[in-house]
Amino acid sequence: MASYAQALFIAIPFFILLMFVEIGYGILKKRQTYSVVDTISSLSSGITNSIKNLLGLGLIILSYPYLFEKLALFQLEDQWWVWALAFVFIDFAGYWSHRISHSINLFWNDHIIHHSSENYNLACALRQPISDLLRYYPLLLLPAAIVGVPHHIIAFIAPIHLFLQFWYHTVHIGKLGFLEYIIITPSQHRVHHAINAPYIDKNLGQIFSVWDRIFGTFQEELEDEVPQYGVLKPVRTWNPIRINFLHLWQLAKDAYRAQSFWDKLRIWLMPTGWRPADVAKKYPLSLIEDVYGFERYDTRTSVNFQIYAVFQMVSVLGLFLMMIYGFENLSSSEILLFSLYLGVSIYGYSDLLDLRFSGFVIELIRTGFGLWLLGNLEHWEGLYNLFVPFHTVLVGYLIVTLVGTIYVTSVEFPKSKSVLV
Repeated sequence: MASYAQALFIAIPFFILLMFVEIGYGILKKRQTYSVVDTISSLSSGITNSIKNLLGLGLIILSYPYLFEKLALFQLEDQWWVWALAFVFIDFAGYWSHRISHSINLFWNDHIIHHSSENYNLACALRQPISDLLRYYPLLLLPAAIVGVPHHIIAFIAPIHLFLQFWYHTVHIGKLGFLEYIIITPSQHRVHHAINAPYIDKNLGQIFSVWDRIFGTFQEELEDEVPQYGVLKPVRTWNPIRINFLHLWQLAKDAYRAQSFWDKLRIWLMPTGWRPADVAKKYPLSLIEDVYGFERYDTRTSVNFQIYAVFQMVSVLGLFLMMIYGFENLSSSEILLFSLYLGVSIYGYSDLLDLRFSGFVIELIRTGFGLWLLGNLEHWEGLYNLFVPFHTVLVGYLIVTLVGTIYVTSVEFPKSKSVLV
């Protein structure tokens, strides 16, 4: 996990720099694709996903090293073509993992966060899941294991393969000529994120576009069908942790309400969106029918409210970067506690952005949790080596955010819209 932390410490500033470039370009071209609150939600989702990965949360059905040990017919050496072959195997597995996520009810829950933004920009690429706790991905790497691609090559290439999927989340790059036949381009991925009927569940590739063409899921971006973004059952929340479990909660309610025991069982593995007939009739869901005319989610927060939220998100990001910088010097319990604190912080300010009074309660809990942590930071050498007056900074942060929380709930909530409970 230390190597993953180091990669994050390098990648995060680079991603943020590219986002600022895109924002600047959008201003120049008078085509801005960012909103403050949506961007906060996207970045917060990226932080929660990174925390989950650092903690190694999830149940791996069968690990790649185990498959390699049991199934490898050859022992391939570290040669350039083996690395290239590994990249192709990972991309092939990525296509099928992506397709499964779009095809099966249970696994759509793991992927809905990535499609939840109603904007389309580089920030929404960071909307990655924390709910993918059942890890089946190594099973899709069976071909690589059989031919004997070593585990260390797979482990090295996998995060690079993921990071390479960042750049094409933009509306500012048009079609790329002959490259459209080789790699996934911004045009192709705009189609994938769109909720227009011709575009649903299309262009599931990650780096190479050949898999979509071979397996019948390719769709070109059409001039008369401008992509509209989000999900057909809008999430209507800025809270990335809530989004991660919305679909799972809906499945659980539908399973409970179904009269047929068979429906209670099969709903989890049925095609995405399938519901028992009796449940769908009694408890209909509101879905988007007019993709050009639906009301986008907007809590219409004030400038002061947004400044507070930006401060919260930047502070959490800064604390997260400090944690991964000192990752090797922190114990597992310290990492767990600090990660929990960051997660509670994100949940709290995200609920406030939704104008939920629960956010105020969670922020109070976070403040108390932070004060408790202050008494247990004396041996956190990784943080002290980076920034000596860490106690002073954290106390100041807790005071400022507590005052800010009281202000937005007492002053800004009434000026926005009715508070959700």
